[in-house]
Amino acid sequence: MFKESRRRRAAQRVKPGNGRALKRFRWWQPLSRALFYLPVTNDEGRQVTYAIDVSYVQRAMTDDGKGKAHLYLDGRHHAESKLPAVFPVQGGVIEVVATSFGLKRCHYITDQGAEYQLVPDESSAEGRRARLDREHPALSRWVGSVSLILLVIPALLLIPQLVEVAFEIPPVAERFGTFTSPVRLPGWLNFALGLGAAAASTERALRLRYNWLLDSAAQG
Repeated sequence: MFKESRRRRAAQRVKPGNGRALKRFRWWQPLSRALFYLPVTNDEGRQVTYAIDVSYVQRAMTDDGKGKAHLYLDGRHHAESKLPAVFPVQGGVIEVVATSFGLKRCHYITDQGAEYQLVPDESSAEGRRARLDREHPALSRWVGSVSLILLVIPALLLIPQLVEVAFEIPPVAERFGTFTSPVRLPGWLNFALGLGAAAASTERALRLRYNWLLDSAAQG
């Protein structure tokens, strides 16, 4: 959740939209686009629908790699902002935060502080992963467990190598001596573990799951 100061700064980046229509999700876009919805009731008692649209391709093509999030209201472009984004909406704000593998936040925060994840489009990768969780919960839990293992193992193997690097710093070496990591992995195995960690972080991003230690290590 955003700290209040970060939320105010993010809100200042919001620009008005141009009213263009929201394009429907296409079958070839699961790995290149995220689309989430939020139905709410406005002050007049009428239900309106907000949509958050993020293009992963556009993010990859920007100089800073941050990209933009677009907010639609009842199918029309209402606002846009650089990521991370905070959009003021009816009854609260929508927070959107991205990682190298997708999104880690796309949540509605009410004025009372309650938090709800937006609903992914059924055709998106996030929507298909959510459908797997609904229709096959046992398989979903198994996939999630495998993803966690694929992140934990590389992280554990990385720790002694980081310790070795730390002990090479002159002041540390003078005080504590040197340390040689017992872990020496062949290049092909490091590469395979890296691919597995990237796949695991991508799967977790489809569920908007993020751990600062495990997933950030995979990004690195």
